[in-house]
Amino acid sequence: MAVSGKKASKQFSSSTTSMASDEDLQIYCQPCDEEGTRLPAHGYCTECREHLCKNCYTAHKVSRLSKHHTLQDATNMPKVLQQPSTSIHTGQSDVLTTPCLKHPQEMIKFYCNDHTKLLCSVCVTLEHQATSCKVDYIPDISGDILDSKQYQDILKTLNHTSDQFQQMVENVKNMTNKSNISLKDALAAIKKFRQEINKRLDVLERQAEDAAKVIEQENNKHLKAVETTCEDITKLLKISSDNIKQLNTSKQANKLFMELKLAEKTIQNVEGKTQHLFSYDIKEHNFRSNDVILNFLKTEKSLGTLTQKAFNTEYQSVQVKSRQTSHAAHAGKICVKTSKAECRCWIIGMTLLTPDLLIITDYLNKAVKMVDTSSQSVSDQLQLKFKPWDITTVTSTELAVTLPHIQIIQFISISSNKLIKKHTVRVARDCYGISYYQGKLIVSLRSPAKLQILDMNGTILTTIDGKNIFKDTCYITCNRHSIYVSDSGMKTVTRLNWQGDVIGRYSGMSDFRGMSMSDDGTVFVCDQDRNVIKEISGDCSTGKVVLQDLKSPHAVCWCGKTKKLYYTCSAGDAKYDHFIHIYKLS
Repeated sequence: MAVSGKKASKQFSSSTTSMASDEDLQIYCQPCDEEGTRLPAHGYCTECREHLCKNCYTAHKVSRLSKHHTLQDATNMPKVLQQPSTSIHTGQSDVLTTPCLKHPQEMIKFYCNDHTKLLCSVCVTLEHQATSCKVDYIPDISGDILDSKQYQDILKTLNHTSDQFQQMVENVKNMTNKSNISLKDALAAIKKFRQEINKRLDVLERQAEDAAKVIEQENNKHLKAVETTCEDITKLLKISSDNIKQLNTSKQANKLFMELKLAEKTIQNVEGKTQHLFSYDIKEHNFRSNDVILNFLKTEKSLGTLTQKAFNTEYQSVQVKSRQTSHAAHAGKICVKTSKAECRCWIIGMTLLTPDLLIITDYLNKAVKMVDTSSQSVSDQLQLKFKPWDITTVTSTELAVTLPHIQIIQFISISSNKLIKKHTVRVARDCYGISYYQGKLIVSLRSPAKLQILDMNGTILTTIDGKNIFKDTCYITCNRHSIYVSDSGMKTVTRLNWQGDVIGRYSGMSDFRGMSMSDDGTVFVCDQDRNVIKEISGDCSTGKVVLQDLKSPHAVCWCGKTKKLYYTCSAGDAKYDHFIHIYKLS
């Protein structure tokens, strides 16, 4: 007889196979046997086709996944072990033995369809109740998975994704090599430019040296002429002086008289000849530098600019099973500055009413504007007393706008292509981001950061405390399953369920701003610091850049019908901020 707790092989005995020993004839609990412990059977489940020990039999009657199963007691249960059903798999290597990451002592046996997560029994009990989630027992749904279309598709996707990553490595390697080569070329160009500067300076220096040599030669030439003339005159004067002295000694008065008169003439002649020699202007020379060149070298910070140009090849993050956007083509822009504008446009909120009608908030000009995308013009403008932040579509003719500085949500209706102010709803604090879904408004509050879910009368239905979740909530978008919040303080997009539980988070960016949800539940979000717009998967696990090299993108809006992405800028420059920029994605 088998002893309780004895380890045994996990190989099942067929009902058609004869038993070779008393132990083999013992009917034991099959779930416990899978875990490595053999216990006597106390009953049998006809749906699971398994014998159960006393503990498993009791648990089977109360577990929400099996309490409706048909159970047989020890008297009525089959007297031989049953072969597991095909849904439980046929080989011992396929036993569910993968431990749960949250509860390592429990094995993964269930799958939540709503959250697309693998679960253990503890996860099911604590986090995925039947009232909110559709949970299946894996052996019940895995029978047809072998060689199935899902198997083929996922295998194909895995291979494709692996190829993408390998290609990404090659792309990065090639572009890195090109970048390094271009840097070497740039440094060589800097050296060549420096040599050209040196050559020019050498020319200027030689010109100065040549000018100095000319002056030096003139000086020396004049000096030589003076020396020669003065030597000749000195000799002549000495001869005259010697003659006068001799005639005076010899008392030859007549000759002395004539010699003196000749000497007077000589002196006069000498003075006339030497006067021009001393009229030559000899000067002292100093160097005064060219201040233009000197100041240029002092003020300039570099020899030139090391410019950069992005490679055409895109090698962003690979996203599996997301909406494919292989190409983004610029489709124009719409000027939204009107004659009523007193300041630079700052479009920070945007919602799509119809494929041809965008409604935007112009914060600095305190205005809500209606933009006709067909005529590419502002068709109406509603002036407000206070600055609007975000906007959401409530119905085909009604909108809701946040006015954070007066803690109010302003409702606006559309009639005869005109924007008309309707009623208001007061909120507890400054409200910024806003989104609407099935009669509920979700608003983001600051200081401290939190979310509130309101009904259309402003009654608070749910408050989601942002402690340890948010820092600076900016914008919100939502669907049936999830609420997405962009947080410029945490630098994340956080995904929550409608009960306020965090069920996903994406942090692959630096400064999150406006968001818009696409048809398949993925989210477009602006990264103002990196000047890109990213598309993030619905579960916030992956993201990829769809537009790059932008100018401080702030608000974004997606039109699924036309496949157009609209965005606005906060660059502080009218040539960007006064426009809605349009791209066609395919």
